[in-house]
Amino acid sequence: MRLIGVLSVLLVLSVAALAQERRPEQQQRRPEQRPVGGGYIPSHGPPAARTENRGAPQPAQKPAVNRGFRDREDHPDAPHVHPNGEWVGHDFGRDEHRFHVDHPFEHGRFTGGFGPSHVFRIERGNRDRFWIGGNAFSVAPFDYAYTGDWLWDSDQIVIYEDPDHDGWYLAYNPRTGTYVHVTYFGPG
Repeated sequence: MRLIGVLSVLLVLSVAALAQERRPEQQQRRPEQRPVGGGYIPSHGPPAARTENRGAPQPAQKPAVNRGFRDREDHPDAPHVHPNGEWVGHDFGRDEHRFHVDHPFEHGRFTGGFGPSHVFRIERGNRDRFWIGGNAFSVAPFDYAYTGDWLWDSDQIVIYEDPDHDGWYLAYNPRTGTYVHVTYFGPG
């Protein structure tokens, strides 16, 4: 009798477990299949952009207008980072004229730390000037459109060095999975 009771309980639990249907969003996805954001922080910044004739003078180019960054239906139309660490949209070479800064690092260099071990919370501000860790930054005007859903009083930000564009840093938002070019204005 005791054996029949134990088997009955096991049968009921097995049927209940099998009856639970997993929703698509609950199914395990490989990192490259997950949507961006959701708290993911890349372990490193982007690699230097590969450009032909690197170091050779390039003719001035007009900035890319209305360039799309949505590489999948569930990804943003903004520069973003895939959960496998791929930086989408960071493929403009050194000679792209919109990244030129007459006086790179005019206000000094940011020394608060880079990468995933240095996650900052935006203390206050907006895209024109915001503060993290007591330091002021400003989003590049050509990247303003990509910050429309950033929370300027609470989002977390991770700063990475830009390997291609002197005078710029990359501010990555783990909540949205997007990043923008920022310039450093020093402590304040």
